[in-house]
Amino acid sequence: MNSRSNEVASAVSDETVAAWLMRHPDFLLRHRDVLAKLNVPHGSGGATSLIERQVTVLREQLAHERGRLNHLVARAHDYEALLTRLHELTLRLILAPDLLHACNALEQALREQFSADAVAVKLFPVDANERAADPLVRSFADFIDSNRCLCGPFAAEQAGGLFGKLPVEIHSAALIPIRAHEQTGVLAIGSADPKRFASDMGTDLLERLGAVAGAKLASLAHLERVRSV
Repeated sequence: MNSRSNEVASAVSDETVAAWLMRHPDFLLRHRDVLAKLNVPHGSGGATSLIERQVTVLREQLAHERGRLNHLVARAHDYEALLTRLHELTLRLILAPDLLHACNALEQALREQFSADAVAVKLFPVDANERAADPLVRSFADFIDSNRCLCGPFAAEQAGGLFGKLPVEIHSAALIPIRAHEQTGVLAIGSADPKRFASDMGTDLLERLGAVAGAKLASLAHLERVRSV
């Protein structure tokens, strides 16, 4: 078939389709998937029409909102998982009969459920003179008097003082202040991953953990004093 025949066939075909659509004006309403794929110019020549531009902007906004929604859903799932782990850890602490078992429960749960490479619970005396005699206490004096967690990169000398000798190097950590009646202290969670604990991460759940741990340790410390009398 020559080019002239192709043109005639195309014209006939176009005329046939056009005539069919004229007889069935509701076709595109009944087949919106076809309408969505059609390229319908708006008589604006080579320039993009206002309607086309608006549609493009709306599609971009929709894609952005979908991405934002997916991110929020993922964060919500992560938060729910953290709450579950915090609940399980709280139950372990409730069942701990003494300080040793409570500290062991903290360490085991944080290693298992929070993927920690190192965990340390350090309790310091409240008395200022006793604090001054301990170099580890002096290095964390400002922190243990605060009520906020501290997360971020961790220096090797700090890691050594808190965690002791480890088979891995600790590059980031979360420091959680603990209040235990006659003692204050720090619950330290260390990771070999430098991005595991970032300085801008949320700390509300970690602070709840510190409050629960402090309340339990204070209760056990009081119980041990009563038993020793």
